Amino acid sequence: MAINSLLEVLVLIDECRTGEQLVRQVEDISRKYGFDYYALVLNSRSGGDPVERVLAGRWPDRWLDIYASRKYGLIDPVKRYLMQAQRAFRWRDALFAYRNDPHRKRMDRMMVEAGNFGLADGYVFPVHGRRGLMGHVVVGGKALDLSPAEIALFDAVAKKAVWRLLELQGQACELEWVPTPEVHLTRREMEVLNFLAGGMTSNEISRIIQISNHTVDWYMNGIQDKLGARNRQHAVAIAFRQGLIS
Repeated sequence: MAINSLLEVLVLIDECRTGEQLVRQVEDISRKYGFDYYALVLNSRSGGDPVERVLAGRWPDRWLDIYASRKYGLIDPVKRYLMQAQRAFRWRDALFAYRNDPHRKRMDRMMVEAGNFGLADGYVFPVHGRRGLMGHVVVGGKALDLSPAEIALFDAVAKKAVWRLLELQGQACELEWVPTPEVHLTRREMEVLNFLAGGMTSNEISRIIQISNHTVDWYMNGIQDKLGARNRQHAVAIAFRQGLIS
């Protein structure tokens, strides 16, 4: 059974001594299931914006050039859905999630064009670290149906493959390391900052923690001063970068 191959890969990944060996395992299991294309991707944030770095992968010739030239990355439903996803999902499910999006027609054009390159459908397996999404594995090609058990095992393979590849490249410890905050906020300031990051107003925060609006503003001014922020939005962005909130 193909599902036994997934179980075997989970064991073999730990035995890989080079990145090339690991990538070969991922590529082989993808092809065994009928997926012609795959990618292992590291996700990070730079200045608050998501950034992707492909660790390994295989895509149709010219597709990535067309994807970039058409600026599909700005509206790609799979990429957008990934930033919120907590578990594995299918490409077509991501497209359905944005059925009422103002960019839906352009999304449809992108998916049709991807299909013309042999990318009819696929699956994405998010990999999370201490500070949220830190990578993902994607497999695609023909529209294939995976059983719930197969999805769960592919998900386990994805997590182990990304972390093992990072270990082999000497990057795992860096990503697991929790940085020491550059500033020290009080318990109440941290409470206010987290509510602010959740999009709450001074009025809403004051009602929840039962203090006056004036006091909430006083705390926020103190937070901005400590972080060197120009405004509240800037304070939240700095807090994310420094690992004060996630």
